[in-house]
Amino acid sequence: MKKFTLFLMLVLLSFSSFADGGMWLPIFLKYNEAEMKELGFRLTAEDVYSVNNHSMKDAVMLFGSGCTGELISKNGLVLTNHHCGYSYIQRLSSLEHNYLHNGFWASSYQEELPCPGLTVTFLKYMVDVTDRVLEGAENLTGAQREAVVEKNKKAIVAKEMEGKGNDWNAYIKSFYYGNQYFMFVNQVFSDVRLVGTPPENIGKFGGDTDNWVWPRHTGDFSLYRIYTDANGNPAPYSPNNVPMKPVKYFPIALDGLDENDFTMVVGYPGTTMQYLISDGVDLVVNYRNPAAIQQRGTRLDIMKKYMNESTEIRLMYSAKSNSISNGWKKWIGENKGILETGVIADKVNQEIDFQKKVNADPKLREKYGSVIQTIKDDYNVYKKLEKKSVFLRETFLAVELPMFAEKCAQLLQNNSNISIDSLKKILYKQATREYGMSAVSIDSLKKILYKQAKFYDSYYEPIDKEIFAEILHYYFNNLETELMPQALQKYANAPKSDFEAMAENYYDNSVFADKETFLKFIDALSAKSIKKFNDWYAKNQIFAEARAEYVRLNMEVDETTIPYIKSQLNEHYRIYLEALKVVDAQRVQFPDANLTMRVTYGQMKGLSTVDGIMYLPYTTAEGILQKENPDVFDYKVDAKLKTLIQNKDFGRYADKNGDLRVAFIASNQTTGGNSGSPVINGDGYLVGVNFDRIWEGTMSDIRFNLSRCRNISLDIRYFLFIVDKYANAQNIISELDIR
Repeated sequence: MKKFTLFLMLVLLSFSSFADGGMWLPIFLKYNEAEMKELGFRLTAEDVYSVNNHSMKDAVMLFGSGCTGELISKNGLVLTNHHCGYSYIQRLSSLEHNYLHNGFWASSYQEELPCPGLTVTFLKYMVDVTDRVLEGAENLTGAQREAVVEKNKKAIVAKEMEGKGNDWNAYIKSFYYGNQYFMFVNQVFSDVRLVGTPPENIGKFGGDTDNWVWPRHTGDFSLYRIYTDANGNPAPYSPNNVPMKPVKYFPIALDGLDENDFTMVVGYPGTTMQYLISDGVDLVVNYRNPAAIQQRGTRLDIMKKYMNESTEIRLMYSAKSNSISNGWKKWIGENKGILETGVIADKVNQEIDFQKKVNADPKLREKYGSVIQTIKDDYNVYKKLEKKSVFLRETFLAVELPMFAEKCAQLLQNNSNISIDSLKKILYKQATREYGMSAVSIDSLKKILYKQAKFYDSYYEPIDKEIFAEILHYYFNNLETELMPQALQKYANAPKSDFEAMAENYYDNSVFADKETFLKFIDALSAKSIKKFNDWYAKNQIFAEARAEYVRLNMEVDETTIPYIKSQLNEHYRIYLEALKVVDAQRVQFPDANLTMRVTYGQMKGLSTVDGIMYLPYTTAEGILQKENPDVFDYKVDAKLKTLIQNKDFGRYADKNGDLRVAFIASNQTTGGNSGSPVINGDGYLVGVNFDRIWEGTMSDIRFNLSRCRNISLDIRYFLFIVDKYANAQNIISELDIR
């Protein structure tokens, strides 16, 4: 498959302009270098990605499992988004030490807080392994081809990992739907500690209201530090570990950006789908997004109603609501952008043009003449499966208590005729698997079950109970009956009162009613109590039936499931991309994002998406005061911050007009996973931290449109201002390389 790699290089060389989007593999960045320099880049591609020398890639990491972070000091200090570390900050918080609400600033290494489970991953090098992966699979298709590919991938990775320690990993990712493969070799660090985070009314200012929206005034950042053993190697947490001494970190620019200045983002974008045909876009817009938007909107409204009443409930549900809201609002904007820019019609025209070119050549017609229709046939099946799946996921997997009950039922159901000792063995297996316990005893089992009961510590019944009735009513009154699991079709078109009555069984009349009731049930386990539970559960099988159908749809592989149809689509898209490179080469550019390191570049630019309104490319602290509303949590302004802004006490962080810039927009193509990515100027200095996209342009995962797509970044000077003037964290400021 060297032909495909060579083809990609030729495509890159043939383009006169890349700036209209692009998520480029850093290994090929030299082909973009000329245009980057035209836009204001004053370094080389080797400065961004190099295997033989230290480069920017060595200062950029995969933060956790789905964000990006960057090193900003010689002592292993990591900068990323507030929302990327949100769940870890929440776990470290309590009512007594509410770091989420009040912020946190360590004044010494000793005060930094370990974050169990948090890892950061650095790319060491990437290698094109296409020929090795496809060896023996050249003339195969479908499952046979996939089996050979998987076998080869495992062998390649195993050989690469020989002699490397447990802190190394390698994986091979598919590009262009399996036309090309790269191996990524990484080093993983697991001792990561929280250094500083602003209070929520700075780090999440604007909240869900401003999410995906411009203009933006959010101080979306948090600071962490990587620790190593005494020799600089990755190591599990230990009080004897020392701050990392990185080979590369980013200096920080104080002079900021002007409109049209060069910007570059290096990070780990998650998923894009730029090569979808029109039916694939139709599936997203009309089959996947609508139910998800509706059901998540309902849940958010209910959560916010109660969160506004109590600090305790807000702390309990902040991460949950944040997670729900992010996709909800993104999908609304995605649909809006796709429909308003005519993406589906444009895709149809591209397919017509493709078919004409293929039909004009007898050899191409014989090889590729039916590929578009084959993909369309796949989608005729997939659309119904996806609609069923989305309705199930956004309904039955979204209610907390029944899912907890379902988990417990898997242990207890149908066990009423076995001895308690046998049941304890079943429970013990779970205890061993989940908690690593090695001694079998009643006391140890009770400890495990008490740990399971911690579910109730972040659960508020009135929220969940109201969500239960609302979203079940929507499901059974808006999905076609034939798309429901057969056992649940009897509930079709049932009134809301039926689901409110059903909720009583879960929330008031069961062993799951509250933590105390659940623990009493566990303490008094007996054959009789288990039988009673099974009798109750047999009458309340609705969630078990729904979950079973969801699992079948998404996990099993037969002609009526999503994995099967996705496999078919992937194979047919592979052939389609192979054909595109022959008949429409200019459409085959960068590969879709897949959570591997990419480089995207553009310029700081304003835009107009609505007639008569022009978005400026940056915001200032004055906008924070303009948005202030003490009655709305999202717009409450911290008192100290307000005073600093009113007094214009910005110090050296003010721009040339004396204003403090908060955020800016640019024409870099980003997506989920780019959160926390460094934004670099033409000299390789850090000028911002990417954290969002504008709502009008969230369709960029499917189609990047320069006239309406912008990424949103925190201006690095606002970060410095908060750390210095607001938090007075001089220990942090003193270790930064500010220029």
